[in-house]
Amino acid sequence: MPSLDRRSVLRAAGTLAFAAPALIGRAQAAPLRLRLSSSQANDPKFGNGRVFYDRLVGQLRQDGLDGQVQVSFFPDNQLGQEIDVINSVKLGVIDMMVSGSSIAANVVPLVGTFDLGYLFSSFEQQTRAFEAGAARPIEEALLRGGGIRIVAWAYNFGARSVLSKKAVRTPGDLAGQKIRTLPNPVITECLRLMGAAATPLAFGEIYTALQAGVIDGLEHDPPTMVASKFYETSKFYSLTQHNFSPLALYLGDATYNRMNPALRDRFLEAAKKAAAETRAHGLAVEKEALALLRDKGVTIVECDRDAFRQRVAPQMEAFLRSRPEARPVVEQIRATAA
Repeated sequence: MPSLDRRSVLRAAGTLAFAAPALIGRAQAAPLRLRLSSSQANDPKFGNGRVFYDRLVGQLRQDGLDGQVQVSFFPDNQLGQEIDVINSVKLGVIDMMVSGSSIAANVVPLVGTFDLGYLFSSFEQQTRAFEAGAARPIEEALLRGGGIRIVAWAYNFGARSVLSKKAVRTPGDLAGQKIRTLPNPVITECLRLMGAAATPLAFGEIYTALQAGVIDGLEHDPPTMVASKFYETSKFYSLTQHNFSPLALYLGDATYNRMNPALRDRFLEAAKKAAAETRAHGLAVEKEALALLRDKGVTIVECDRDAFRQRVAPQMEAFLRSRPEARPVVEQIRATAA
């Protein structure tokens, strides 16, 4: 073996001297790893969780954060049913979740205000109301009572309407039909007042329940019907449009508090931009999803929305009597022009 001369030894030592701090620096700059859950299908066009995730990754890259924050995405209930996931977000076991506001009402009932039937007239009205501060009391209540932050609001991809095995034009047509609702008392009561045999069920159980005849249909937005292929079992989509459900990015306060403040602020700003892009996408794909449902053999049914609105009206006052703190939220939404 050849001997090493002094120059070679010094050169090697210098290399190590420079490498060691670099290695230490890299260890100190380990990226923040976050887990993001969604119950919806891993569909880049019609799955709202995947759409948000793609926009978030793009925004992190654009803001120069892709090496500092790594977000792992888990669609299709991979981390559990929504009710379990939101409780895990509360505990800090799962960092983030993309879902409608409805699931959070199981943690803090006041969030159920947004599930009141026909509260909103459009997503555009919803955005104006939220920008005017209507959502702030809900956000504060969820943080105070549930340890969960709402980072940003987006839209579910269209108004919620009823997909079932029979056409629904009036409340009488819903009589006896077992319609799946979210496991949330407000939206379940809304569907009951509309005339259905409202049946709370976890999202991940819907398809097999439709196949087995346990339920006759469900209520959701058009892109979700496409992404989850619910059209394979039910062929009538009746445009009740009873709820313009807001979509939220939930972040556990435990995760929030363990983040480096400077990095956290930049990440939250990127997430808000991604949510705004998701809103725009959601508005664009609703009509496309309706057309795809027609192509799949689904009959799109116009219905008497005024009749459903009248049936649901008593729910509003009953809810406000039981939760008077919701009244300013409802009044601000109602005062916002459509």
